[in-house]
Amino acid sequence: MSTTSTLVHVHGFWHGSWCWSEVIPHVVAAGRRAVAVDMAGHGLYARRPRWFTEKPYNPEAVRTEVSPVADVSLDDAADLLTSQIKRIGGGEPVTVAAHSAAGPVLTRVAQQTPGLVAHAVYLSAYMPASNVPAAAYTRMPEAADDQVAPLLRGDPAQIGALRLDFSTDDAAYRRRLHEAFYGDVDPVLADAATGLLTPDGPIGIMLGTTALTRDGWGSVPRTYLTCARDMAIRPALQARFIAEADAAFPDNPTSVVALDASHSPFLSMPDEVAGIITSLG
Repeated sequence: MSTTSTLVHVHGFWHGSWCWSEVIPHVVAAGRRAVAVDMAGHGLYARRPRWFTEKPYNPEAVRTEVSPVADVSLDDAADLLTSQIKRIGGGEPVTVAAHSAAGPVLTRVAQQTPGLVAHAVYLSAYMPASNVPAAAYTRMPEAADDQVAPLLRGDPAQIGALRLDFSTDDAAYRRRLHEAFYGDVDPVLADAATGLLTPDGPIGIMLGTTALTRDGWGSVPRTYLTCARDMAIRPALQARFIAEADAAFPDNPTSVVALDASHSPFLSMPDEVAGIITSLG
Protein backbone atom coordinates (compact mmCIF):
# COMPACT_ATOMS: atom_id res chain seq x y z
CA MET A 1 0.00 0.00 0.00
CA SER A 2 1.35 3.38 -0.99
CA THR A 3 1.70 5.99 1.74
CA THR A 4 1.20 8.70 -0.84
CA SER A 5 -2.19 7.73 -2.19
CA THR A 6 -4.53 10.56 -3.09
CA LEU A 7 -7.02 11.39 -0.33
CA VAL A 8 -10.71 11.56 -1.26
CA HIS A 9 -13.09 13.09 1.28
CA VAL A 10 -16.83 12.34 1.26
CA HIS A 11 -19.36 14.26 3.36
CA GLY A 12 -22.43 12.95 5.15
CA PHE A 13 -26.16 13.63 4.76
CA TRP A 14 -27.36 17.20 4.20
CA HIS A 15 -23.80 18.45 3.72
CA GLY A 16 -21.63 18.82 0.63
CA SER A 17 -18.00 18.71 -0.40
CA TRP A 18 -17.72 22.22 1.07
CA CYS A 19 -17.61 20.80 4.61
CA TRP A 20 -14.02 19.63 4.04
CA SER A 21 -12.81 23.08 2.98
CA GLU A 22 -11.02 23.67 6.31
CA VAL A 23 -9.32 20.25 6.19
CA ILE A 24 -8.05 20.15 2.60
CA PRO A 25 -5.54 23.03 2.93
CA HIS A 26 -3.86 21.29 5.88
CA VAL A 27 -3.65 18.05 3.91
CA VAL A 28 -2.18 19.75 0.85
CA ALA A 29 0.26 21.71 3.00
CA ALA A 30 1.50 18.35 4.31
CA GLY A 31 2.37 17.38 0.75
CA ARG A 32 -0.57 15.11 -0.05
CA ARG A 33 -2.96 15.31 -2.94
CA ALA A 34 -6.54 15.68 -1.74
CA VAL A 35 -9.99 16.37 -3.06
CA ALA A 36 -13.53 16.44 -1.68
CA VAL A 37 -16.48 15.16 -3.70
CA ASP A 38 -20.25 15.48 -3.54
CA MET A 39 -22.31 12.41 -2.69
CA ALA A 40 -25.35 11.46 -4.76
CA GLY A 41 -28.34 13.63 -3.86
CA HIS A 42 -26.12 16.29 -2.27
CA GLY A 43 -24.05 19.30 -3.21
CA LEU A 44 -24.28 19.85 -6.96
CA TYR A 45 -26.39 16.68 -7.14
CA ALA A 46 -28.92 17.97 -4.60
CA ARG A 47 -32.49 18.73 -5.62
CA ARG A 48 -34.45 20.89 -3.19
CA PRO A 49 -38.15 20.29 -2.53
CA ARG A 50 -40.56 23.09 -3.45
CA TRP A 51 -41.44 23.95 0.16
CA PHE A 52 -37.84 24.90 0.83
CA THR A 53 -38.08 28.13 -1.18
CA GLU A 54 -41.83 28.75 -1.50
CA LYS A 55 -43.47 31.51 0.48
CA PRO A 56 -45.35 31.57 2.73
CA TYR A 57 -43.79 28.79 4.81
CA ASN A 58 -45.98 25.68 4.65
CA PRO A 59 -45.35 23.21 7.49
CA GLU A 60 -47.75 20.68 5.97
CA ALA A 61 -45.70 20.58 2.76
CA VAL A 62 -42.57 20.08 4.86
CA ARG A 63 -44.14 16.92 6.26
CA THR A 64 -45.69 15.52 3.10
CA GLU A 65 -43.98 16.66 -0.13
CA VAL A 66 -42.22 13.76 -1.84
CA SER A 67 -38.51 14.43 -2.07
CA PRO A 68 -36.96 15.11 -5.48
CA VAL A 69 -34.10 12.78 -4.43
CA ALA A 70 -36.42 9.95 -3.34
CA ASP A 71 -35.17 7.79 -6.21
CA VAL A 72 -31.49 7.98 -5.18
CA SER A 73 -30.31 4.58 -3.94
CA LEU A 74 -27.20 3.15 -2.35
CA ASP A 75 -26.40 1.70 -5.78
CA ASP A 76 -26.52 5.19 -7.29
CA ALA A 77 -24.33 6.68 -4.57
CA ALA A 78 -21.77 3.88 -4.86
CA ASP A 79 -21.67 4.12 -8.65
CA LEU A 80 -21.04 7.85 -8.45
CA LEU A 81 -18.29 7.51 -5.84
CA THR A 82 -16.65 4.71 -7.82
CA SER A 83 -16.58 6.89 -10.93
CA GLN A 84 -15.15 9.79 -8.92
CA ILE A 85 -12.43 7.58 -7.42
CA LYS A 86 -11.48 6.22 -10.82
CA ARG A 87 -11.24 9.69 -12.29
CA ILE A 88 -9.32 11.16 -9.36
CA GLY A 89 -6.94 8.24 -8.89
CA GLY A 90 -6.51 7.43 -12.56
CA GLY A 91 -7.09 3.78 -11.74
CA GLU A 92 -4.68 3.79 -8.80
CA PRO A 93 -6.03 3.13 -5.29
CA VAL A 94 -6.96 6.14 -3.15
CA THR A 95 -7.60 6.63 0.54
CA VAL A 96 -11.24 7.52 1.16
CA ALA A 97 -12.43 9.36 4.27
CA ALA A 98 -16.20 9.11 4.74
CA HIS A 99 -18.22 11.04 7.27
CA SER A 100 -21.52 9.94 8.81
CA ALA A 101 -23.99 8.60 6.20
CA ALA A 102 -21.25 8.36 3.57
CA GLY A 103 -20.03 5.31 5.46
CA PRO A 104 -22.39 2.80 3.76
CA VAL A 105 -21.37 4.24 0.39
CA LEU A 106 -17.68 3.75 1.10
CA THR A 107 -18.39 0.24 2.36
CA ARG A 108 -20.21 -0.69 -0.87
CA VAL A 109 -17.41 0.73 -3.03
CA ALA A 110 -14.68 -1.03 -1.05
CA GLN A 111 -16.59 -4.32 -1.28
CA GLN A 112 -17.18 -4.07 -5.02
CA THR A 113 -13.80 -2.63 -5.98
CA PRO A 114 -11.34 -3.22 -3.12
CA GLY A 115 -8.41 -2.57 -5.44
CA LEU A 116 -9.47 1.08 -5.73
CA VAL A 117 -9.42 1.77 -1.98
CA ALA A 118 -5.99 1.89 -0.33
CA HIS A 119 -7.48 2.72 3.05
CA ALA A 120 -11.07 3.18 4.23
CA VAL A 121 -11.44 5.90 6.86
CA TYR A 122 -14.71 6.28 8.75
CA LEU A 123 -15.13 9.59 10.56
CA SER A 124 -17.92 8.96 13.06
CA ALA A 125 -19.66 7.21 10.20
CA TYR A 126 -22.12 4.40 9.74
CA MET A 127 -20.09 1.25 9.12
CA PRO A 128 -22.84 -1.36 8.77
CA ALA A 129 -22.29 -5.08 9.09
CA SER A 130 -22.89 -7.49 6.22
CA ASN A 131 -26.43 -7.28 4.81
CA VAL A 132 -27.56 -4.80 7.47
CA PRO A 133 -28.96 -1.46 6.29
CA ALA A 134 -27.56 1.64 7.95
CA ALA A 135 -31.11 2.66 8.83
CA ALA A 136 -31.41 -0.37 11.13
CA TYR A 137 -28.80 1.11 13.45
CA THR A 138 -30.93 4.19 14.11
CA ARG A 139 -33.39 1.91 15.91
CA MET A 140 -30.82 0.11 18.06
CA PRO A 141 -30.40 0.80 21.80
CA GLU A 142 -27.00 2.40 21.20
CA ALA A 143 -28.73 5.15 19.17
CA ALA A 144 -31.56 5.77 21.61
CA ASP A 145 -30.49 9.27 22.67
CA ASP A 146 -29.26 10.71 19.38
CA GLN A 147 -30.39 14.27 18.75
CA VAL A 148 -31.03 14.03 15.01
CA ALA A 149 -34.02 11.68 14.97
CA PRO A 150 -36.31 14.11 16.86
CA LEU A 151 -35.51 16.80 14.29
CA LEU A 152 -36.64 14.80 11.25
CA ARG A 153 -39.83 15.90 9.54
CA GLY A 154 -42.29 13.71 7.63
CA ASP A 155 -42.41 9.95 7.19
CA PRO A 156 -39.23 8.86 5.36
CA ALA A 157 -41.10 5.92 3.81
CA GLN A 158 -43.63 8.31 2.28
CA ILE A 159 -41.42 11.25 1.28
CA GLY A 160 -38.35 9.18 0.38
CA ALA A 161 -35.91 11.17 2.47
CA LEU A 162 -34.59 11.98 5.89
CA ARG A 163 -35.73 15.58 6.02
CA LEU A 164 -34.61 18.51 8.14
CA ASP A 165 -36.47 21.80 8.20
CA PHE A 166 -34.06 24.61 7.42
CA SER A 167 -36.88 27.03 6.57
CA THR A 168 -38.45 27.16 9.99
CA ASP A 169 -38.12 30.24 12.16
CA ASP A 170 -38.42 28.09 15.28
CA ALA A 171 -35.39 29.25 17.28
CA ALA A 172 -35.46 26.19 19.55
CA TYR A 173 -35.41 23.84 16.54
CA ARG A 174 -32.45 25.64 15.01
CA ARG A 175 -30.60 25.59 18.32
CA ARG A 176 -31.11 21.81 18.53
CA LEU A 177 -29.75 21.47 14.98
CA HIS A 178 -26.56 23.21 16.07
CA GLU A 179 -26.30 20.97 19.14
CA ALA A 180 -26.80 17.82 17.06
CA PHE A 181 -24.19 18.60 14.41
CA TYR A 182 -21.94 21.41 15.60
CA GLY A 183 -21.75 21.26 19.38
CA ASP A 184 -18.09 22.27 19.58
CA VAL A 185 -17.96 24.44 16.45
CA ASP A 186 -17.59 28.21 16.67
CA PRO A 187 -21.19 29.57 16.55
CA VAL A 188 -20.46 31.90 13.64
CA LEU A 189 -18.98 29.05 11.62
CA ALA A 190 -21.86 26.77 12.65
CA ASP A 191 -24.36 29.34 11.37
CA ALA A 192 -22.52 29.54 8.06
CA ALA A 193 -22.45 25.75 7.73
CA THR A 194 -26.15 25.46 8.54
CA GLY A 195 -26.91 27.90 5.74
CA LEU A 196 -25.24 25.54 3.26
CA LEU A 197 -27.13 22.39 4.27
CA THR A 198 -29.77 20.89 2.01
CA PRO A 199 -32.98 19.51 3.55
CA ASP A 200 -33.25 16.00 2.14
CA GLY A 201 -30.96 13.00 2.57
CA PRO A 202 -32.08 10.16 0.25
CA ILE A 203 -33.48 7.37 2.41
CA GLY A 204 -32.43 4.83 -0.23
CA ILE A 205 -28.79 5.24 0.77
CA MET A 206 -29.67 4.25 4.32
CA LEU A 207 -31.88 1.33 3.25
CA GLY A 208 -29.43 -0.39 0.93
CA THR A 209 -27.33 -3.32 2.11
CA THR A 210 -23.98 -4.80 1.14
CA ALA A 211 -22.85 -8.40 1.55
CA LEU A 212 -19.31 -8.17 2.90
CA THR A 213 -16.64 -10.73 2.06
CA ARG A 214 -13.10 -11.43 3.23
CA ASP A 215 -11.61 -10.65 -0.18
CA GLY A 216 -13.80 -7.56 -0.62
CA TRP A 217 -14.39 -4.99 2.11
CA GLY A 218 -12.80 -7.33 4.63
CA SER A 219 -9.45 -7.05 2.85
CA VAL A 220 -9.24 -3.24 2.87
CA PRO A 221 -7.32 -1.55 5.71
CA ARG A 222 -9.73 0.57 7.73
CA THR A 223 -9.53 3.22 10.42
CA TYR A 224 -12.41 4.53 12.50
CA LEU A 225 -12.21 8.03 13.99
CA THR A 226 -14.52 8.10 16.99
CA CYS A 227 -16.05 11.32 18.28
CA ALA A 228 -16.66 11.26 22.03
CA ARG A 229 -19.14 14.16 22.04
CA ASP A 230 -21.11 13.15 18.97
CA MET A 231 -24.84 13.71 19.43
CA ALA A 232 -25.79 12.41 15.96
CA ILE A 233 -23.99 9.04 15.92
CA ARG A 234 -23.55 8.26 19.58
CA PRO A 235 -20.27 6.86 20.93
CA ALA A 236 -21.93 3.56 21.89
CA LEU A 237 -23.08 3.10 18.30
CA GLN A 238 -19.63 3.94 16.97
CA ALA A 239 -18.23 1.24 19.26
CA ARG A 240 -20.77 -1.24 17.94
CA PHE A 241 -19.68 -0.65 14.35
CA ILE A 242 -16.08 -1.33 15.27
CA ALA A 243 -16.92 -4.44 17.31
CA GLU A 244 -19.04 -5.94 14.55
CA ALA A 245 -16.38 -5.34 11.91
CA ASP A 246 -13.64 -6.85 14.03
CA ALA A 247 -15.77 -9.88 14.88
CA ALA A 248 -16.50 -10.48 11.20
CA PHE A 249 -12.92 -9.91 10.00
CA PRO A 250 -10.57 -10.54 12.94
CA ASP A 251 -7.55 -10.88 10.66
CA ASN A 252 -8.01 -7.26 9.56
CA PRO A 253 -8.89 -5.34 12.74
CA THR A 254 -10.05 -1.75 12.73
CA SER A 255 -7.51 0.87 13.71
CA VAL A 256 -9.21 3.34 16.06
CA VAL A 257 -8.37 6.99 16.68
CA ALA A 258 -10.31 8.83 19.38
CA LEU A 259 -11.31 12.48 19.01
CA ASP A 260 -12.82 14.61 21.75
CA ALA A 261 -15.21 16.15 19.28
CA SER A 262 -18.82 16.58 18.23
CA HIS A 263 -20.21 15.21 14.97
CA SER A 264 -18.30 17.71 12.83
CA PRO A 265 -14.59 17.74 13.71
CA PHE A 266 -13.80 18.79 10.14
CA LEU A 267 -14.99 22.21 11.32
CA SER A 268 -14.03 22.20 15.00
CA MET A 269 -10.54 20.66 14.69
CA PRO A 270 -9.66 20.53 10.98
CA ASP A 271 -5.90 20.54 11.52
CA GLU A 272 -6.09 17.50 13.80
CA VAL A 273 -8.41 15.64 11.42
CA ALA A 274 -6.10 16.45 8.51
CA GLY A 275 -3.07 15.22 10.43
CA ILE A 276 -4.70 11.90 11.22
CA ILE A 277 -5.98 11.25 7.72
CA THR A 278 -2.70 12.33 6.14
CA SER A 279 -0.81 9.85 8.29
CA LEU A 280 -2.82 6.97 6.83
CA GLY A 281 -2.33 5.20 3.54
